[in-house]
Amino acid sequence: MEFIEKELEELKNRGLYRKLRTIKSAQGHKVKIDGKEVVLLCSNDYLGLANNRKVKDAARKAILKYGFGAGASRLVSGTMTLHRELEEKIAEFKGTEAALLFNSGYAANTGVIPAVAGRGDLIFSDRLNHASIVDGCKLSHAEVRRYRHLDVKALERYLEHASEDEVMHAQKLIVTDGVFSMDGDIAPLDKIVELAKNHGAMVMVDEAHGTGVLGTKGRGAIEHLGVDANDIAVNMGTLGKALGSYGAYVAGTKSMINYIMNKSRSFIYSTALPPCVAAAALAAINIVQSEPERREKLHKNARFMKEGLDSLGFETMDSQTQIIPVLAGESSVACEMMDALMEKGVFVLAIRPPTVPEGTARLRVTVTSQHTRTDISRALDAFKKSGKEVGII
Repeated sequence: MEFIEKELEELKNRGLYRKLRTIKSAQGHKVKIDGKEVVLLCSNDYLGLANNRKVKDAARKAILKYGFGAGASRLVSGTMTLHRELEEKIAEFKGTEAALLFNSGYAANTGVIPAVAGRGDLIFSDRLNHASIVDGCKLSHAEVRRYRHLDVKALERYLEHASEDEVMHAQKLIVTDGVFSMDGDIAPLDKIVELAKNHGAMVMVDEAHGTGVLGTKGRGAIEHLGVDANDIAVNMGTLGKALGSYGAYVAGTKSMINYIMNKSRSFIYSTALPPCVAAAALAAINIVQSEPERREKLHKNARFMKEGLDSLGFETMDSQTQIIPVLAGESSVACEMMDALMEKGVFVLAIRPPTVPEGTARLRVTVTSQHTRTDISRALDAFKKSGKEVGII
């Protein structure tokens, strides 16, 4: 196994080696790491629901009534009352006819994309789409055309070229993140939908980082941009970010959901989510719908953080959401900055290739509705000192 040790050493030399950090407390705006309380600025628990009392109570009651495990895949004996209740709730929340649960966002994307597109079909994918979308496209064996990030004109050119040869491609699918997880910007879904209609293409949107956060009702980027949910063939999202639970879903027409249920290998061959997980997600969606002030607080915190970082001279790219990248450039610099921040009581993760393109390593800052102005001010002070230490500002 000498090649493994060599590869690990190479990763360390290039600043790409990764290791696990253990948090010894519940998720929150502050957590304990190595016996030290630090401000947490790299969690996806955007609305502070992972440790919410109502969410925990719902899971606890479900365990007492239904036990923990589901016991089998959904198509065998693993479909339980709470799974169906959650799917109905998600469909109502998203404004679609039906929904289907998956065990993770990765499982959803790598299962759904190959189900709706295959050999002889054509997929148009944003270049900065999440790795799970990239892998789903590869598994589909369809022809994939990756268009420049957020470039509607480039997408239009690809679609026009494809329209000239309708015989070759039976189906056309446009797939994009709603909110891009490493950049914090939002896909121009309104324009993408218009192009799809003009060229007979389906649209699939990954709402992992928009669900619960964007839109008047928290439905995501689709709602935020005023797009009709019926114009999105596959509305995918996760339960483990703003909803504080675990798992994922796809929402759409009854026909589409029944099709995916019968064709998606990651759904068919996976044991169902524990019912208590579904109960927690149900409680979380109810909170999203009844407590819009959480979103309002999140957006205020995001603006305060981004404006503070910008004023200090950091490059925060074109973030429009609670995900705020702080560009470092080289991986070694990003890691140095991460360590400097941790020393000052702020936990932010360095994001490096292949997660982001070469030369764009960054600190991925995420704020939540739980952060106080004191937390953010403390973090900004740490960024100011650390940024000067490593030479970013």
